[in-house]
Amino acid sequence: MSNRKLLLFLFTIFSILACKKEKDPDHPAVVVASVEREDVKLFGEYVGRIRAYRYVEVRARVEGYLNQMMFEEGKRVEQGEVLFLIDPSQYKARMDKAEAQLKRDIASFNKAKRDLERLRPLYEQNAASRLDLDNAIAAYESAEANVAMSKADLAQYKLEYDFTTVRSPLHGYISERYVDIGALVGPGNNSLLATVVQSDTVLVDFKMTALDYLRSRERNVNIGQTDSTRSWQPTVRVTLADNSEYPLEGVVDFADPQVDPKTGTFGVRAELANPNQVLLPGQFTKVNFLLDVLEGAVVVPRKSLIIEKGGSFVYVMRRDSVAEKRFVETGPEIDNNVVIERGLGYNEKIIIEGQQKINPGIKVNPVAPSSNDSINQDKK
Repeated sequence: MSNRKLLLFLFTIFSILACKKEKDPDHPAVVVASVEREDVKLFGEYVGRIRAYRYVEVRARVEGYLNQMMFEEGKRVEQGEVLFLIDPSQYKARMDKAEAQLKRDIASFNKAKRDLERLRPLYEQNAASRLDLDNAIAAYESAEANVAMSKADLAQYKLEYDFTTVRSPLHGYISERYVDIGALVGPGNNSLLATVVQSDTVLVDFKMTALDYLRSRERNVNIGQTDSTRSWQPTVRVTLADNSEYPLEGVVDFADPQVDPKTGTFGVRAELANPNQVLLPGQFTKVNFLLDVLEGAVVVPRKSLIIEKGGSFVYVMRRDSVAEKRFVETGPEIDNNVVIERGLGYNEKIIIEGQQKINPGIKVNPVAPSSNDSINQDKK
């Protein structure tokens, strides 16, 4: 009975050892994936500064005492909304005087016109002299000029009177007032009353190097110009102060035509919608600028690429499951993927894990990427 137990024990030990053996060592298990094509976006990262789409100073255009302020500081105002009232009394008096002068000149003009109309037939009948006719014509023309001058004076005084009502030049958010009520304001004294900022749309300014420009030209991308032949346009995304990404994209609408010789950079401007006033004019931000899109690029995982002195290569699994060493020309690296510019074709199968167990020309046992756990067990 003891001999039978011993044989059973030995049989169990040999079975366990057999199960722990690796599969055929000449056909190592490797993780294999197909080469994919995808559109790869290339971004440049820059430091930008936000500025308002429009920033306008509200100034007094006539001299006078500031009577009233008609807005709430820091709030939104509409274009044409009344902001300040300057004492209009002197300008109202000038306008009234100009209106009276115009009426008098019109009356003189009408009389001169009637005199000329009466005298002309008399001159044609030799009942009046040429001198009388010339005097009548001169009086008519002088009266006509006086009317034109009075109209111009009235228009100027009316304009000055209108300037005593200071209106918002645009819709936006207004600053605090810079002058107290009752102060004397005017073009030569305390002219700046407030500022209005239109920031529902903002501009982002950032600098690019001349090398960036040359590289974009090589990719047939003209920065600051819209190209309807492309399926994409240069856009930007900005990062907020809490390092979160602003959800709306901006469009690059301007690039400086010359490089600053002191810095070797040129200015670029993008326009972003800012409906909720999240972006504040004056703040600095990180700008991610879409420089190019590689459409249908061959992309492989970074871990599948092996770099040695002779260059970079990947292991390709042929249809007969034999590993082939393939040197490739790499392009940009995005996250954990690398663009392959030459050396690989679409839908070829490459080895992405287990390369340390193989050599070129060896037959491999392919495993799908979803079965990585089995590879980890083999490594143990």
